[in-house]
Amino acid sequence: MAEQQNQNQNQVMEEDLNHLLKVRREKLAELQEAGKDPFQVTKYDVTVHSSEIKEQYEKWEGKEVSIAGRLMSKRVMGKASFCNVQDLKGNIQSYVARDSIGEEEYKEFKKLDIGDIVGIKGIAFTTKTGEISIHAESVHLLTKSLQILPEKFHGLTNTDIRYRQRYVDLIMNPEVRDTFVKRSQVIKAIRDHLDAQGFMEVETPMLVANAGGAAARPFETHYNALDEDVKLRISLELYLKRLIVGGLERVYEIGRVFRNEGVDTRHNPEFTLMELYQAYTDYHGMMDLVENLFRSVALKVLGTAVVSYDGVEIDLSKPFERITMVDALKKYKDIDFTAVRTDEEAKALADQYHVEYEARHKKGDILSLLFEEFVEEHLVQPTFIMDHPVEISPLTKKKPDDPDYTERFELFITKREMANAYSELNDPLDQIERFKAQEALLAAGDDEANTMDDDFVNALMIGMPPTGGIGIGIDRFVMLLTDSYAIRDVLLFPTMKTIEK
Repeated sequence: MAEQQNQNQNQVMEEDLNHLLKVRREKLAELQEAGKDPFQVTKYDVTVHSSEIKEQYEKWEGKEVSIAGRLMSKRVMGKASFCNVQDLKGNIQSYVARDSIGEEEYKEFKKLDIGDIVGIKGIAFTTKTGEISIHAESVHLLTKSLQILPEKFHGLTNTDIRYRQRYVDLIMNPEVRDTFVKRSQVIKAIRDHLDAQGFMEVETPMLVANAGGAAARPFETHYNALDEDVKLRISLELYLKRLIVGGLERVYEIGRVFRNEGVDTRHNPEFTLMELYQAYTDYHGMMDLVENLFRSVALKVLGTAVVSYDGVEIDLSKPFERITMVDALKKYKDIDFTAVRTDEEAKALADQYHVEYEARHKKGDILSLLFEEFVEEHLVQPTFIMDHPVEISPLTKKKPDDPDYTERFELFITKREMANAYSELNDPLDQIERFKAQEALLAAGDDEANTMDDDFVNALMIGMPPTGGIGIGIDRFVMLLTDSYAIRDVLLFPTMKTIEK
């Protein structure tokens, strides 16, 4: 019985919706027949945005203003009405009176639908209730909305629809719009910070023959004109380091990379990465750079270096903790990995703590697995985890006093990796051996392993100076500064499975 009632109710709702959509089409047809087709409007002169009128009211009071935006509400009261228009920077009320805009134009105003895009010209004033408004002198329909917006009091809450129809999400949820405004500000602040330090922004290929520089499975495609299989890049690293070889001492790139992996709260198959490389420095120099960068960007975008994330205050103003991976495992799990000498001892330790591994894994791989299992969950405040094992760092310079480990660090904040950096390997002979080791892993079934890149090796043969490099996930950085839980919340159009029609 209840199911039948729900079906009947849904059918009634669908019929009502179809009627409303039909009415909108009919209104458009009437306008077109009258020679007032809104889709023929080509421009409208906007002099100010809504928030500027409100924030600088003394400047605009009593003066003529012209705004344009989407009609979000309308209250008709006989000879006078109120409406609310939303533009890029906010929303503002408008008082629309028949005697001010004329009888014919007022009739057309009353026919407007929520969602229509309008231009309003009038005088900025304050109502009796104290609300800053525009006393309309003219109202122009600029675009007719033929679809129904979500009901305003409940907004657009369905997460799947929000991601698929981000254009509606941006209309209905102001906090979403604010997130993406901040994203743009973050990227600009990063550029400003690096440009001021003499870094040069460059662009490198997205379609590559060899997708190296990270442990990830690439997307593959075919280049018809050359009849050649190519891959989408998984990293920016190998081309940027070629530029260091060419004498460009400080370079960076902000761009999309593509990894054929799953989708979760931290991962999207295409995401924005920033990588930079600086000649004549090492991973300690990169630590100083990234710490200053995070602090500088937070101050510029948020006005503070103390960030609230998921109810926890993250303090970017204090010096970031610096600790080796081995010491972190000792600190948080009381496991002394310095006593482990062989692969077999490492695997026995993993067995003891019920950490799964694969037969191909070596001592360094086991250390990494133990770290992921027992340490990452503690790294809430900014922490540099240093000196990774050589097995998981194929492009990193070894520590001179301990060749089992490398001059590498990862920055963790809110239990998430935010940056990855090295003293870059510039020994071509060592690099060849590392590539061979990666190819052996690939042959053994590791589809995220790198392959030999002969041209990159040749570049190292030419000679690359001592160099520090770093990669920062822009999306995760934005998540931190906007208190966003999922990566999809900071991607305008996240990857979604196509809905079959």
